Amino acid sequence: MPAQSSPASEPEEADLLARLPDDRFLNREESWLRFNERVLELAEDPSLPLLERVRFLAIFASNLDEFFRVRVAGLRRRMATGLLLRTSGGLKPSEALSRIATVADDLARRHAAVFHELVCPELAEEGIAIVRWADLARDERTALRKLFRERIRPVLTPLAVDPAHPFPYISGLSLNLAVMVRNPANGHTVFARVKVPSQLPRFVTASPNRFVPLEDVIAAHLGELFKGMQIVQHHVFRVTRNEDLEVDEDVTENLMKALERELLRRRFGPPVRLEVEDTITPQVLELLVDELGVAANEIYRLPGPLDLTGLHAIADLDRPELHYRPFVPAEAISAEDDLFATLRERDILIHHPYDSFATSVQRFVEEAAADPDVLAIKQTLYRTSGDSPIVDALIDAAEAGKQVVVVVEIKARFDEHANISWARKLETAGCHVVYGVLGLKTHCKLSMVVRQEAGGELRRYCHIGTGNYNPKTARQYEDFGLLTADPQVGEDVTDLFIHLTGYSHQSDYRRLLVAPDSLRQGLLTRIEQEISHRRAGRAARIRIKTNALVDEPVIDALYRASQAGVPVDLWVRGICTLRPGVPDLSETIRVRSILGRFLEHSRIYEFGDGRRTELWIGSADLMRRNLDRRVEALVRVTGPEHREYLSRLLDMAFEETTTAWTLGSDGEWLRHKGETDLQHHLIATRRWRAVNDGAG
Repeated sequence: MPAQSSPASEPEEADLLARLPDDRFLNREESWLRFNERVLELAEDPSLPLLERVRFLAIFASNLDEFFRVRVAGLRRRMATGLLLRTSGGLKPSEALSRIATVADDLARRHAAVFHELVCPELAEEGIAIVRWADLARDERTALRKLFRERIRPVLTPLAVDPAHPFPYISGLSLNLAVMVRNPANGHTVFARVKVPSQLPRFVTASPNRFVPLEDVIAAHLGELFKGMQIVQHHVFRVTRNEDLEVDEDVTENLMKALERELLRRRFGPPVRLEVEDTITPQVLELLVDELGVAANEIYRLPGPLDLTGLHAIADLDRPELHYRPFVPAEAISAEDDLFATLRERDILIHHPYDSFATSVQRFVEEAAADPDVLAIKQTLYRTSGDSPIVDALIDAAEAGKQVVVVVEIKARFDEHANISWARKLETAGCHVVYGVLGLKTHCKLSMVVRQEAGGELRRYCHIGTGNYNPKTARQYEDFGLLTADPQVGEDVTDLFIHLTGYSHQSDYRRLLVAPDSLRQGLLTRIEQEISHRRAGRAARIRIKTNALVDEPVIDALYRASQAGVPVDLWVRGICTLRPGVPDLSETIRVRSILGRFLEHSRIYEFGDGRRTELWIGSADLMRRNLDRRVEALVRVTGPEHREYLSRLLDMAFEETTTAWTLGSDGEWLRHKGETDLQHHLIATRRWRAVNDGAG
């Protein structure tokens, strides 16, 4: 580890570095909304394949749902406790709520406009139509009436509200019809709610390549649900609830049971958003507001249809000419090569999705499970797929008599149910399943194989990654992984697993930085080292790729580095609360964001310029939760070829000819469309290599 930095040589310089303005942080929640705005800009981009733009509309909608379920909920909690973070941009929580409500409303309207005014007309030109009931032809309506009677009506449950029937519970993110029904016998009008079934397709096929929202089909047949009644009016609405889950691990005896109780409670969180179609009448809106208890700034009036997360089904249509060109990942390890023999010779750096997950990480675990010389496998699982080959391999290994230890993070947000299920399945198969360290989430991506070699020695083979052990997301998320048999890494990962499964308190590692004990301080030490180099007239540089930059001590250290003249390049996919380009504060800091076909998910930390450069990859983003409340791991990359690859990737990301968004000091992101699309370049590189390897 580099030595601690020396004090400033000049008092004036020390004073300068100590002076940091109060308004140096951007608002965290608004920064997240600006990230989702960049997603929306991809949906607006006519140069992208049309159905991929449809997918970006669906991703935007899903992202905004999660923003309200979690981030708005967290802001409300801070408002209730009076806690004000500096990364709120100087706003009180109540002011921040009002501000983000305005920004979110503007983005939601823009999202609807992109759907109606840009994407739908272009879909129609390609023979794909998303229409409303009134636009259907007679034969289409006839077919949908039959579908309603046979497939839809049996699963509907109309709920009327009267003195004998209280206002029904409205589940979070459910789509609903608010119906006013009049009894012709006595003229009484009552409110009724019809829930749109989430188990049925969001967009129903009316005829080939013509789709209608499911709620339109239901609305057209309300007379069959309320026979003998007059349908006065009906409107679509949707509620988002607070789903920010909290479990007090210090007072619970059984974490899994406590979590299961909290998951049930999550369903009944208070509303944080009410979406209504802009045609709703004041009478019905007032009734919903009163019953649900939402504030004026929590109401979002939008042109229908609501809930465009269902556009994923349209984006999946089999129209190859409207999608990205198919891409087959490269094999980072030849199928003919002995995997463990190769790792004894050299480390292997894998870059997903450009390099295949199945033939690298998945193969690593599967071969270990089948190898009679493997004695033990230790694995962390944060998120994985529904049909996980990794889990299947671990079960096979346990059933074959190997010692299998799995650290399952059952508090992984919105994957809690799935991870509880995996944990029980693994336990039943004989795996040793633990849930990590009390009070912390286990977010590090680790796999270790203990193998007895021909000479009788035990050797440890490790994988340390930036992404989850999930073969599905490995085709969509950009991530790195390091496969290695390096003894120092083996010792480190052994110590870390002992820490995760027992009561060891390990803080010193050889090639790892581990949160919450040493990771932040390790990064701060390296930032200070670059400051020292700059003051001494030596080359200095800091380059970081991360998903989020929010941690105040790290941001302040980067400001001090900039004040000392250190060039700082930051590649941030999502939230960034640092203000770049501010005179006397961050003049040497550039912040870029790259979004595209794949979700940029890897984390890279580079310190230094030239031969002494240190490069690290791992699971940790620069957020307080990652550095203080999670077990995270970064591994130092030592192979010259691997270091060169990572540095070249950072070079390309910051070149002016690369398409990217640039952050201004005011928090606004400006898109620059350059000559090079980074992701497409990497795909082309793999294709070229595959063709030339095949030719050779």
